[in-house]
Amino acid sequence: MNLKYVAGVVMICGLIGCANKKTALVSNDFIDSLIKNYKEPPIARSNENALRFWKDRIHPGLPGIVSESKYAACLAMRFHLFGDILDIKQADSVIRKIDSDFNYKEAQANLTLVSYSILQHRFSEADGWLEKARHCGLKKYDLLTASFDVDFELGRYFQASNSLKQLKNSDDYGYFFRRSKMDHLNGSLDSAVTAMMKAANIEEGSAWLEEIALANAADLYIHAGDLKKAAELYIKCIRMNSADFHSIQSLGWIALVHDKNDSLAEKIFSFVQTKNKLPDAWYKLTQMAELRGDRDLAIKYAKEFASRASDTVYGNMYNKYLIELYTGILNNYSRAEQIAKRELDNRSTPQTRAWYAWALFCNNRKKEALDQYENHVSGKPLEALELYWMGKLMQGINKGYNAQAFFSAAVINKYDLSPAILNDLQKNSD
Repeated sequence: MNLKYVAGVVMICGLIGCANKKTALVSNDFIDSLIKNYKEPPIARSNENALRFWKDRIHPGLPGIVSESKYAACLAMRFHLFGDILDIKQADSVIRKIDSDFNYKEAQANLTLVSYSILQHRFSEADGWLEKARHCGLKKYDLLTASFDVDFELGRYFQASNSLKQLKNSDDYGYFFRRSKMDHLNGSLDSAVTAMMKAANIEEGSAWLEEIALANAADLYIHAGDLKKAAELYIKCIRMNSADFHSIQSLGWIALVHDKNDSLAEKIFSFVQTKNKLPDAWYKLTQMAELRGDRDLAIKYAKEFASRASDTVYGNMYNKYLIELYTGILNNYSRAEQIAKRELDNRSTPQTRAWYAWALFCNNRKKEALDQYENHVSGKPLEALELYWMGKLMQGINKGYNAQAFFSAAVINKYDLSPAILNDLQKNSD
């Protein structure tokens, strides 16, 4: 084992509170029971029955809308539950056929394609579908919610804010859910949590929507550093839906970074890996191995994640994580730059510009990296990882004061960062 690597892990503990004895937030007994007694939730079984029902009602030679749309919705739900990307691809194809069969005049079909495109991180394409839906005629509420979603993802925050203001009178789940996203972007975490919890309370009659809002609120508590509250909400979500693999995996993250129980985290991530087809668990296993101090295992998991996430079927869905790994443990800066440049073709936001600036810097193109930063990133809202990257960029061009400001901002959301990055932050704060 690399002693220098182990020493780095020890330093992480100082940064994220290892020195103080903390009560474990994730129970071994709860996880053991969850894994031993796991069975698909009722929502999965009812969705599968509905999927077969609507599929059987589709007549290949007779174009229709209702059965096809219901079938596509069931496929999309199965994707949300179990992460098979082919399900959302098929749902997308079904709706595209409806659009074609009805001469591109069905606004609802175009609106559905907006949401499916966003799910697959095809944001420019989502913008195109929204324009088509707009021309076909949309209800004001549908237009405002879809416009917010597309503008927000494309970094058009002023336009997204305007849509949100017009939605305010709705006082419903859709408004509060989007209000939370905007508040989070603007750094108002308390307001973001409050808005997301309002969304959850409004939708108590819909367990699925309530659970989504509660899981998002838990994510916000992670950002805020309140891991106890986050764990409580994740457990509530899991009790509502045993196939909420996002919440299960998030408990694994809390077990890793708060409880320092890498064995339990590994058990959780490995369990998710067997039940959900997305490659996310491999990414988390990489971070588990980093904190454990097993660099060889971390590289093995990172390569596995990169191999899976780079499959063309995922498009741009994992670009940020691939850039992180290729500029980190996998040490392939030219590949990181290629991915970051490709992301800009999909959406140009302060965040994605920061990814590109970081990749350029790592690939020894400092002047271009600085140009990206100064023209597209400076003064814009960033998440913890981008803040860290911009701090490293500033450090690399000998602007130490600016670097420390970025590092200080990044560590506020320390639980969003990998053990390796926390280790580096600790060294740079000494």
